[in-house]
Order: sequence, then C-alpha cells, then structure tokens
Amino acid sequence: MIDEDTQRELLRQMIRARVFEEAMAEVYMEGKTPAFDIAAGPVPGEMHLAAGQEPVAAGVCANLRPGDAVTATHRPHHIALAHGMDMKKMTAEIFGKETGLGHGKGGHMHLFDPETHFGCSGIVAEGMPTAVGQALAFKKQGKGNVAVAFFGEGAANQGAFHESLNLAALWKLPVIFVCEDNAWAISVPKDAATAIGNNSDRAAAYGIPGALVSDNDVTEVYETAAVALERARAGEGPSLIEVKTDRLLGHFQGDAQLYRTQEQIEELEQRDAIRRYEQALVESEVLDSAEALEIWNRARAEVEEAIEFARSSPYPAPESALTGVFA
Repeated sequence: MIDEDTQRELLRQMIRARVFEEAMAEVYMEGKTPAFDIAAGPVPGEMHLAAGQEPVAAGVCANLRPGDAVTATHRPHHIALAHGMDMKKMTAEIFGKETGLGHGKGGHMHLFDPETHFGCSGIVAEGMPTAVGQALAFKKQGKGNVAVAFFGEGAANQGAFHESLNLAALWKLPVIFVCEDNAWAISVPKDAATAIGNNSDRAAAYGIPGALVSDNDVTEVYETAAVALERARAGEGPSLIEVKTDRLLGHFQGDAQLYRTQEQIEELEQRDAIRRYEQALVESEVLDSAEALEIWNRARAEVEEAIEFARSSPYPAPESALTGVFA
C-alpha cells in the first residue's frame, strides 16, 4: 500500500510535467503561424511532448535514489522533471540559452545533467546501451545504484534493445528497462510494425523478469518499479517493464495527426490518467479539491518562473560555438 504522502507526490510530479508541457506547447507555437515555420519563434526546431505519459515517469522515478542514473528519449521532459532536473536550467536549454544545462547547445532532445545523472538523445534506443554501461560501472563500484533506461515501443525493434538486454542479463547488471508503449512509432501503429503484442514478453528470451502495466496507472507503475529496483539493488540483475501509456498529442508539435481519427484523439483525452488519479485521491480523502487545485496553481507558478528565466537569459556568445562540442 502506497502511503498518502507518496500518493500526493506522485500527483504533484504528474501535474508539474503536464503544466510544463502545456506551457511549452503554447510557447513553441509563437511565431510559427499562420503558416507553420519550424525555424521561427523563441524555440526553433522540433518539439516532442509527452502529455499523457506522465504516470510512467512519476511512478518509476519516485522509487529512485540520489546517484541512480536515467536515460530517456527524444520525448524527455516528464522523465527529467520526475528525476529531479532543475526546471529553470532545462527550460533555458530548450530556449537555446547560455544558462541552460548545455549552454543552449543541446536543445530539448539532448538534455544532459551530471547532477542528476540524466541524459537523453534524439537517436532511437540510444539510451539503452548507455544505461547498461552506467549499470556496469555501478556494479564494479559496489555503490548499490541502479540505471534506468526509458524507451518507446518502436525502439524495441532496434538492435540496441536486444543487445542491451542480452548483455545486461549476461552480466546481471543493475539496470531497469522501461518501455513507454504509446502505440505509435511516429505515425506507424504498433500492430503494423511489431510481431508481438507485449514487448514485456521479450524479457523471457533473456531469462529476466518482464512486467506489464496495462492501464497507464501510476500506482501500478510505482509498485512494479519498486519490485524491479529492489531486485536490481540486491544484485539479481535487470528487469523489463512495459507500460501501456497514452500520447495525447502528435508525434511533434505541428503534427497534423492524419494517421489518427478524431474519435481516437477524443478517447485518449477522456481517459486522461492525471484527472483519473486526482479524482481517486479526492474520493479516497487523501486530499480535497482545494488541495488539488493548489497543486495545479503551484505548478503553474513554477513553470511561469522557469519560462521567464529562460526568456530573460542571454544567448551563448557566437565565439563559443565550437566550445564544448566534438570537432
């Protein structure tokens, strides 16, 4: 049974991520209309938002300890925030500002934060072998830390997925593989690209546990991750967790979503996991409606402050373009 403080914290983390994403969706479109111009506005380039997938990040990361490492995908904000990344520095990086995590040179798909041991990449499945390497280091150091690799269901068809699971299982490394199955690899439905219904079943091929969370439920994610992490910290090796989650928005901002019907989009919105969890906590008297509203209001204030910090921060000096990058 999850204690009430943890339940409230799970809701808070999900709301923080949702408010941040909603604000970024609005900021991102500045200057990009009426004709969509991906290079215009304060945040040029692509923007991949994870609204709907918050239970995965909140449920897993609530079990992590300082020193644990996390790798994420091109859709990373909810995971980064749940793992403790500084929202101001992250936002400044997204805006391409000097005060950002990578001094504005990485952008939203390449967030890197040594303080929280977090990294992500726009390359599909890239974070999986990275997490395996981190887990190998943790095992050799004997620190008891764990690495967690978040990835999408499309990445489970990449060679890096199989290579990472094989090596982690062979060496019994303290790493957890978390599949965010939102049913769409860009515009390709899962059943048109993947021969197996549940990627968690693939764990059996490597002799490791595979767990399926089928309802985008943060409580079940939390409890499932707790078991896997306890096992990893005890030296029993890796686990694979698959969560059937929802991507409420398009693959990227500006995506017309012609591959999904309006009915499908509306159905996703109606089963919003955050609103369901909030309602459940109110009904069980873990918090009341006023307390829930206060969580939303505090998140909005935090996000507004982070965006203002990013807007007011300077751009990197032109002469620093080749500093801190591979040449």
